[in-house]
Amino acid sequence: MKDIAFVLYPGFTLLDMAGPLQVLSALPSFDPEYRVVVLGEDKAPVPTDTPLGVAASHTFDEVPAPYAVFLPGGGVPTMAAMGDEKLLGRVRDMAAHAEIIGSVCTGSLLLGAVGLLEGRRATTHWMCRDLLAKFGATPVVERWVRDGNVLTGAGVSAGIDLALHLVQELAGEEIARQVQLMIEYDPQPPLGGIEWAGVDIAARRPLVDSWLRTGLADNPKLLGELIGS
Repeated sequence: MKDIAFVLYPGFTLLDMAGPLQVLSALPSFDPEYRVVVLGEDKAPVPTDTPLGVAASHTFDEVPAPYAVFLPGGGVPTMAAMGDEKLLGRVRDMAAHAEIIGSVCTGSLLLGAVGLLEGRRATTHWMCRDLLAKFGATPVVERWVRDGNVLTGAGVSAGIDLALHLVQELAGEEIARQVQLMIEYDPQPPLGGIEWAGVDIAARRPLVDSWLRTGLADNPKLLGELIGS
């Protein structure tokens, strides 16, 4: 059995997990070799950045060595999670055995905090992309990035694209197309695509710094490394 595991921590962005979780949860119906699980310290509901809480299907101890492990992102709670040594230790232990280590949005910052992005190309939410360099990564402007066994996705909804790419990689293009059809993933946003050339990334940096200062208030060393103060 090859377990594809999603990691819970308090306050994560729900769609970061729910998007790729929905996609990859279809994989076992095509290939029963795979199983999709959601991991936590226990099975009590964990708060998200929405009113909906999420409960783990399994504990970390029940699935210590998954085939693949994915980290969702978020705002202040993800910054705080970068200083959670227990969580980082769990990720580090799983990553030592995993064939695929992935993230969506700012979940890549957790991979960086664990030391998994050194020398790799990676992406994350556009507001936080420059922080990847602080962890020795090369930030790239792509919807998803594969570098070795590390697979990182850009912001929030990019997790769906990343997961479809992974289904294609694991089970082939035809199955990936069937999964895409099953979830009717055919984006047609009412306002059209994002005009990236007009996005002022630098203007959002004070918001990111405020997230870091709040989330890492008890971790001044890491805070100083990330914002230089």
